[in-house]
Amino acid sequence: MTGVSGPVTYPRCVRLVLARCKVDYVGRLTAHLPMANRLLLIKADGSVSVHSDDRAYKPLNWMSPPCWLLEDGDVWTVQNKAGERLVITIDALIDELNHDLGAEPGLVKDGVEAHLQELLAEQVNTLGAGYSLVRREYPTAIGPVDLLVKDGDGGTVAVEVKRRGELDGVEQLTRYLELLNRDPLIAPVQGVFAAQQIKPQAKTLAEDRGIRCVTLDYDAMRGIEPDEFRLF
Repeated sequence: MTGVSGPVTYPRCVRLVLARCKVDYVGRLTAHLPMANRLLLIKADGSVSVHSDDRAYKPLNWMSPPCWLLEDGDVWTVQNKAGERLVITIDALIDELNHDLGAEPGLVKDGVEAHLQELLAEQVNTLGAGYSLVRREYPTAIGPVDLLVKDGDGGTVAVEVKRRGELDGVEQLTRYLELLNRDPLIAPVQGVFAAQQIKPQAKTLAEDRGIRCVTLDYDAMRGIEPDEFRLF
């Protein structure tokens, strides 16, 4: 164990901890993970997630930034600004790795997704009357926001553009919004999740977080009529 007591930050490195532990979440509801071997992932953006050897990339439980990690002996408490807590009780530390991943170049979008972003930047009024573009690929400490725009009332809006709108896209936009809303020069910042198709679960999660969903018609944005390719 580290023996560190007090808030711990890892400004540039990712921390992987393999431990036998139990996890309790206390917040809008309660959840318990009994004692077992698990992987704890503590990232430089402040997020903490708990993984098992299944569920692919999805964690068993997690805390999104901004949050704070307090290590008090064998009890690690992760708390966010809403007062939600993830309490990790370590029974045995099996292995630990700290590594600086370096600069993140960002996600390279596929052709359709990149073109959707370009088209929406040119046709930003697709989002509503009076919308105007501030910048494409607006930089943040955790990656660029696809579009930063102003709505008809002059409010700031962050737009995440996807070809297929899924839960991970909503989570990505949520992280951007949490960070952008700490900047007094542009806050408050609202969110728009724009995609050709948006899964029902993603739409529900977005709306629960106050994020507006917009379905994009790729052909219409390219000026292609529905019957343009008919052979008769």
